Amino acid sequence: MNLAPSEGAAYAKALRKACEEAGADVKIMIAPSFVTIPSVLEAVKGSSIIVAAQNMADHKSGAYTGEVSPLMLLDLGVKTVILGHSERRQYYGETDEIINGKVLLALELGMDVVLCVGETLEEREAGKLEEVLSRQLKVGLASVKPEQMGSITIAYEPVWAIGTGKTATPEDADGAHAFIRSTVASMYSKDIAEKLIIQYGGSVKAGNVKALMAKENIDGALVGGASLSVEQFLPIITFNK
Repeated sequence: MNLAPSEGAAYAKALRKACEEAGADVKIMIAPSFVTIPSVLEAVKGSSIIVAAQNMADHKSGAYTGEVSPLMLLDLGVKTVILGHSERRQYYGETDEIINGKVLLALELGMDVVLCVGETLEEREAGKLEEVLSRQLKVGLASVKPEQMGSITIAYEPVWAIGTGKTATPEDADGAHAFIRSTVASMYSKDIAEKLIIQYGGSVKAGNVKALMAKENIDGALVGGASLSVEQFLPIITFNK
């Protein structure tokens, strides 16, 4: 919940310019708050930067005060949505079942989905990492057809590493990503699992992005606080330069 519409537009324009000047050659997505989406869309129009939503309702329309329909997002031109973010689970009580309903609705409407999974510190210390990830994947992707998996990106975000300054070691992160990939392979196929993009999110910054991205099973980053300034975000985007 950062950057008002005017601030978001200024940021998006600066980011676009910086990426173009740096010759950034990776897929870049930014996800502003709902009210900031229109001004950001305008600021990046004509560029390759993707604008996504941080969440959406699990209904197309109706008496759901305060919610934002995926149809509204599509009408703006937003075709990608982040679902199951740890903060939605932690602060707003979103269950795996609620998240699955949103995933299925987004896919039905032809949207791309970034599905977030990850364990809390208590779950990790209790040795429940694989149990938690397995449940979140199996329930979150329930009834998703094999041919729809091309529209899914998984983001692994260990909750204990978000905003705490703590980061999973590259080895820890890669191990979790490998487990996610093997779980998806058992649910679908090895081919689908190998093509799946799995991002790491959890205090990603310029100082650790190269080590994380060097790992076999880490395909991208879901960047939080470091994405709020162009100065911090650009070195992450251009990690391969």
